[in-house]
Amino acid sequence: MSEASLKKSVVKRKKPDFVRPESWRYVRIKPNWRRPKGIDHKVRKEYKGWPARVKIGYGSPKEIRGLHPSGFKEVLIHNVQELLKLDPKTEAARIAHTVGTKKRIEIFEKAKELGIHVLNPVRLRRNES
Repeated sequence: MSEASLKKSVVKRKKPDFVRPESWRYVRIKPNWRRPKGIDHKVRKEYKGWPARVKIGYGSPKEIRGLHPSGFKEVLIHNVQELLKLDPKTEAARIAHTVGTKKRIEIFEKAKELGIHVLNPVRLRRNES
């Protein structure tokens, strides 16, 4: 595990899940975060026992923000030429979903040859007989 991913896992551990207040109470309210705006809202007033509000202090450090949990920066790959531009030390490939099986296998083999980490490796189906 790289140093960046180790830092990220430590930072992630401290963060609460930010859900929309009272989304657990009503089916019609989705859990996606919305800022509380009511004059008597318990979360807006930060009462004890209510969920935490989203604040800037919960942000990840700039150098690890947006990285994959493996510590690599994700790069979307559509063909072998794009794969050749990657830095195997800092970047990992994610094969686009629009790529077919034949080209996917070709990209995966080339990535293995170059020592590039593939985040969604090829999974072939067995012939059922």
